[in-house]
Amino acid sequence: MNHRPKMEKEQFKQIQSSLPSNPGIYQYFDEKGVLLYVGKAKNIRKRVSSYFLSNQHTQKTVELVHKIKDIQFTLVDSEHDAFILENELIKNYQPKYNINLKDDKSYPYIVIKKEAFPRVFLSRRKIKDGSTYIGPFTNALAVRELITHIKQTIPLRTCTLPLTKKNIELGKFKVCLEYHLGNCLGPCQSFQSEADYDASIEQVNFILKGNIKPVLQELKLKMTQEATELAFEKADLTRRKIEELENYQTKSVVYIKQQYPIDVFSIAHEQDQAYVSYLMVQEGRIIQTHILPLSVPLEETKETILAFAIHYFRNNLQSNAKEIIVPFALEDSLPGVKYTLPKQGDKEQLLLLSQKNADYAIKEWVQKQALLTVQNTEENEVLEELKSLLHLKETPMHIECFDNSNIQGAYPVSAMVCFKNGTPSKSDYRKFNIKSVVGINDFASMKETVYRRYHSVLEKKQVLPQLIIIDGGKGQLNAALEALSSLGIEHQVTTIGLAKNLEELFFPGDSESIRLHFNSPAHRLVRVIRDEVHRFGIQFHRSQRSKGALENSLDQIAGIGPKTKEMLLVYFKSVQKIKEAKLELLTEIIGAKKANILKDAFLKESS
Repeated sequence: MNHRPKMEKEQFKQIQSSLPSNPGIYQYFDEKGVLLYVGKAKNIRKRVSSYFLSNQHTQKTVELVHKIKDIQFTLVDSEHDAFILENELIKNYQPKYNINLKDDKSYPYIVIKKEAFPRVFLSRRKIKDGSTYIGPFTNALAVRELITHIKQTIPLRTCTLPLTKKNIELGKFKVCLEYHLGNCLGPCQSFQSEADYDASIEQVNFILKGNIKPVLQELKLKMTQEATELAFEKADLTRRKIEELENYQTKSVVYIKQQYPIDVFSIAHEQDQAYVSYLMVQEGRIIQTHILPLSVPLEETKETILAFAIHYFRNNLQSNAKEIIVPFALEDSLPGVKYTLPKQGDKEQLLLLSQKNADYAIKEWVQKQALLTVQNTEENEVLEELKSLLHLKETPMHIECFDNSNIQGAYPVSAMVCFKNGTPSKSDYRKFNIKSVVGINDFASMKETVYRRYHSVLEKKQVLPQLIIIDGGKGQLNAALEALSSLGIEHQVTTIGLAKNLEELFFPGDSESIRLHFNSPAHRLVRVIRDEVHRFGIQFHRSQRSKGALENSLDQIAGIGPKTKEMLLVYFKSVQKIKEAKLELLTEIIGAKKANILKDAFLKESS
């Protein structure tokens, strides 16, 4: 059922009686039909009336009510259904005045691929392919560390070869560098049986479930056997693997005796910011931790915020724990789940640990806000000084700076850096490979770059900067102006040049440049911007040059394919080291035929 009245206080009174007294969700829309807020209520009429008829509101709530032009509501059978529906609508539409999740990550899984001789790897996508997906994990660094522990302990293949029984019997594959490094036991050439490999995968499963004991027992038996056979080097390697696993185990601290899954939540709330701390406990130990930042535009109770966060975590991390530890009672509880408010014992210690993390996060946020207030004041003063010195119409809160980079015309590139409010906005940095210019022509390169940048800005309906700085002489500045003119925006933004040697600023058509006092804050900001565009441009140019050198050195050699090139670079790290390598070593890595092809090519190149 829907209701869409036009909203003013007196008009609301007229339609108030037509609102239902049932549980459900309500939605507020502005005059353009944009969803502003989604809420749930036991009694829709009472809850919606409180917005329009009460005088005890915060400024943000008053602002919201002023914008409401339409209302929609949906009836549901229970408060729990209202809670679920509210969360889904917030997640899908992200209304401005609702609690806002500042957490847009996709969480990684550890995948045991469904295939012959399964690979074990990290993925952020979960697809229905029959593979085993363990996770998701909230800490990507921790899960990468776990994968590293597995690789250091259990040799597994990493290649994508189709290791079917028929392919292996026909001898289609040869062992690769990973075999020679001891990271794989060579199932591709039947050096390792499928049964033995499956036993390794079983050990991986034990580790991923936190059950290290069977793996340690297996390794200790292996070490004893190797020592008995006088294979002391192998025994020493196995001993190091045991130590690695034992060190990993010491990082997982056991808190409680209960072995069933438990979720632990706590919250810290300050002004319009909240942090919810989550601990996932399985088999008596914490296996995941996460801090969720939430922006809270309107006045919301801690209970409402925490219930929202619990739903988010349970849904996204696929937790099915039947017990949740919380610091206070919640109205919005999940059916079939026990909510515990511990007062003593191990569970209380878990809650205190969770709360400690939430409190620390909010404390950091408060300190950061105070620091930002001071920094913003200082940066605004610098930008106001720059506005005055350059006689700009607006304070340059948004500055973009361009620079070209090439060596004797080779691999020409351009770079653009963006500063907002006097600080780098790295997500707005851009790199440009020059496409339309042949040879050395800085002017044409600058024109192409500026045109491409602002053609994209206009096409995407983004905001233009208040100030554009062109690092170079008057020629580059005029080239940039030609590009802006062709787009019809040369009068919408101020564009100035920065002389490379004298560090002077000049406007188009001016015979005299502007010299800023060397130690002035405005000049320091300009120097910081110039140094940043140099650094960014040179870094990009080096990467393109290295890539080009690699293409020239290896990609042009017939008989050396992408996989061989990748294998060589993994081992040697650079083309120069490949050239210096002995034939015997190259033969061991890529085979005699390709090694000879490579050496002959390098010999011809040097001659």
